[in-house]
Amino acid sequence: MVQFVHPALDLSFAALSDATRRGVLEQLERADASITSLAARFQMTLTGMKKHVSVLEKAGLVITHKVGRVRTCKLGTGGLVAEAEWIEAHRRHFQARFDAMDKVILELKQEESDEPANSP
Repeated sequence: MVQFVHPALDLSFAALSDATRRGVLEQLERADASITSLAARFQMTLTGMKKHVSVLEKAGLVITHKVGRVRTCKLGTGGLVAEAEWIEAHRRHFQARFDAMDKVILELKQEESDEPANSP
């Protein structure tokens, strides 16, 4: 079986698959935040939030820096450009397939309406 490997996309989509991590990204869109404040916001342990932030950081979606005892998180610089391009390419493929299927359905309906009614 052929495997298509896109490690960066795999990391991003895995990171985005979790609701808490998506929530962290939404929170960081508004303002940078410490891991402690994120943990409080999402009502979870500091260790749990560190794990979520680590996944986001490995995917390049979040950058952290430590000053003293505080680790602050901010959005990564890459954004979701490659991910959006991948989704758009596949969306276009599906749309083309659906359009072709619609065409076949319309042709079948037209043929059906053109056939004379069978009388007993």
